[in-house]
Amino acid sequence: MLIKSRVKYIQSLGQKKFRDDEGVFIAEGPKIINELLNAENVQMLSLLAVGDWFEMNPELQKKIGSLDIIEINQKELDRISFLATSNQVLGIFKKPTFPSLDLKGKVTLVIDTIQDPGNLGTIVRIADWFGVKNIICSLETADVFNQKTIQSTMGSISRVQVLYRDLKKMLMENAELPLYGTQLEGKSILETKRISEGLILIGNESKGIREELLKLVQFPVTIPRQGKAESLNVAVATGIILSHLL
Repeated sequence: MLIKSRVKYIQSLGQKKFRDDEGVFIAEGPKIINELLNAENVQMLSLLAVGDWFEMNPELQKKIGSLDIIEINQKELDRISFLATSNQVLGIFKKPTFPSLDLKGKVTLVIDTIQDPGNLGTIVRIADWFGVKNIICSLETADVFNQKTIQSTMGSISRVQVLYRDLKKMLMENAELPLYGTQLEGKSILETKRISEGLILIGNESKGIREELLKLVQFPVTIPRQGKAESLNVAVATGIILSHLL
């Protein structure tokens, strides 16, 4: 039976302040939990699961050893879950560790004020698919360790480093790197050569890239429209852009 203090602690991690203070995040569901348990740069602190999960994952149990593992019933899982429908297992993990950031010789995504956690998580997953190792976000962007964001990354949070910076300052400090930015009046990505180094700036879901950052863009690019849709989902657009530029 879960004690009240443990339930209260887990529920407190729904708030960014407490996640930051503890340096942890929560993940839920067999697929993402199993992937994180096999990641080299993520440390599990606590795992709570129903009996079915333990029966299906005997090898992972051996690997975990005698760490803080608790078998709970479905009612208890429902109580601590952040999902609309709880899913077998919940884990508390230390935030992943990565090597120091180096932008030279590689392509890095730069995110300007993406507000939807699901969009951000999907972008992390897309970056992982295309081998982009670093994402730099504006300070106003959604928290990558939000529960919805973590679920949307589907484990890619362990392979893609996400940092938060003052973007104008960061871009000016790295002015020697080519800066590509998405905007409607840009050059078609179908006519843009593939790149192996540089920064790709993605704007807010509805407002696009802020004017102060647009001024720094050296290579504006766009996805040519053939139909009548007003816009593309920002994560979908990111996938299309990376597909063509990388």
